[in-house]
Amino acid sequence: MAQCIDSGVLSPRLFRVIALGLIFWPLAAFPAPPSERLQNAAIVSAHPLATEAGYEILKKGGNAFDAAVAVAAALAVVEPYASGLGGGGFWLLHRAADGKQVMLDARETAPAQAGAAMYLDERGQVISKASLRGPGAAAIPGTPAALAHLAKHYGRLPLAVSLAPAMRYAKAGMRVDERYLAVGRRFESQLTGSARRVFLDYGSVPQPGFVLRQKALAATLQAIARGGSEGFYQGKVAREMVDAVRDAGGIWVLDDLKNYRVIEREPVKFTYRSLQITAAPLPSAAGLSLAQSLNILERLPFTLAEEDTKAHFVVEALRRAYQDRARYLGDADFVSVPTTRLLSREYAASRAAAIDADHATPSAELGEEPARINEGDNTTHFSIVDREGNRVAATLSINTPFGSGFVAGGSGVLLNNEMDDFSIAPGVPNAYRLQGFSGNEIAPGKRPLSSMSPTFVEDERGILILGTPGGSRIISVVLLAILDYADRPQIDLPAMLRVARYHHQYLPDRVEIEPEGFSQDWVERMQSKGHRVYEINRRWGNMQAVYIDKRSGRVEAASDLRGQGGLGWN
Repeated sequence: MAQCIDSGVLSPRLFRVIALGLIFWPLAAFPAPPSERLQNAAIVSAHPLATEAGYEILKKGGNAFDAAVAVAAALAVVEPYASGLGGGGFWLLHRAADGKQVMLDARETAPAQAGAAMYLDERGQVISKASLRGPGAAAIPGTPAALAHLAKHYGRLPLAVSLAPAMRYAKAGMRVDERYLAVGRRFESQLTGSARRVFLDYGSVPQPGFVLRQKALAATLQAIARGGSEGFYQGKVAREMVDAVRDAGGIWVLDDLKNYRVIEREPVKFTYRSLQITAAPLPSAAGLSLAQSLNILERLPFTLAEEDTKAHFVVEALRRAYQDRARYLGDADFVSVPTTRLLSREYAASRAAAIDADHATPSAELGEEPARINEGDNTTHFSIVDREGNRVAATLSINTPFGSGFVAGGSGVLLNNEMDDFSIAPGVPNAYRLQGFSGNEIAPGKRPLSSMSPTFVEDERGILILGTPGGSRIISVVLLAILDYADRPQIDLPAMLRVARYHHQYLPDRVEIEPEGFSQDWVERMQSKGHRVYEINRRWGNMQAVYIDKRSGRVEAASDLRGQGGLGWN
């Protein structure tokens, strides 16, 4: 459900929960022609209470960056299985006043005592679940630092004001939705200790009507509201977390938290046809992988091809982009990445030249099979534009559902298991089957490679703000949305989000498709080209998108129906 407000007094009814989390905020009238201003602002997130929190902050005079603080903090409370204070993420920003575009890198970092062999036994074999369960799997969180950084450098309201809705939700409690119940049923065994007491109903899977209360988390939010970043990374909260982690066998020390820093990074910017695309840089693979895929497609007869041949070309482009992701990408502060070459038109032409319109290229024939890496898929995304034109696309995560399953003592903070996103050992398979190389191996202070893809897409028609969860499939979901936008003569945002999705990531060498999304004829045509087509048993992604129409100044927002009721792969 979407509601638009053009003028007049706001009814209290508009402040209630909106079913799909879409809320629009009217612009005050001012003497500027429609082409020079927006008529509405928009917030779209994975949970209506989080969207409502952002709207509350806009109503108090905050901008998109203040609203982003409110939405992210609220998601930490109401969608704890997907993101939170114990995780991290990427925040793609556009500041309207001066056109500045920047990505806030709040990715988690490896603790100082971490090492490349930390999850291997004395024989060099991987210790089962060691990088996934318990405090030993947790990297140093980045989200609290990002909230404070946003408020201090980009927002206009005090941090305490923007955190107030989340504190209220955590303290008073909220009745969980179907999605929470679905995730709880599926992953309750991954919760341990106090996490079971917090997120389950007396240790049992919650039933409809369950009220989730997190008073300890509310106190930690209050500490951040009072002390900013130091309220989390130093003092009582930090000591509580470190003591809990170490008592349970983890390796955090106080300096790990004290030394954490958000990094402002230059986004990856490139063009595809008439589109200007701004995407996440390393340690996200998104910008490079999207640019490589689209550069390859521009050198193929893509736009004139039949639908199955278009899909074949997309698969072949993704195959090569994911291979390069595996061979070259990692935290660029630690490893040398040939970014200029990977983004060059000449390199794209050489990759495209080997693509046959009628035959799939077996991944094994591309050579250089690297070691496997890990990457989680339980993530969240939100998109915001305010009445001044400030924009935020933020993708946040704690890795797998409920992260490490470990709440850090009395802090109420559910910790991530992002250490699993590093390359743990050569040849080690994981649940997400992505491939990597030594550039993504564990090192103290290093940030693991990610696929999180907050993205801006702009042309003469308008501006698209988008992103999605989906683990290794995030990049392909965003790629398909960009291609759909480029081909649509009339923008239909909900229709873009409904388009059936397919995916290829180099290894395993197969085309994954959503159930009931493709005809048997389409499948057979892809198979005739040599593709192995594999239908996944559920749909994936939970895209949150905002579109700004440049000609009218109006804003449209849409939320992916795959995310409702726990049906999506998040």
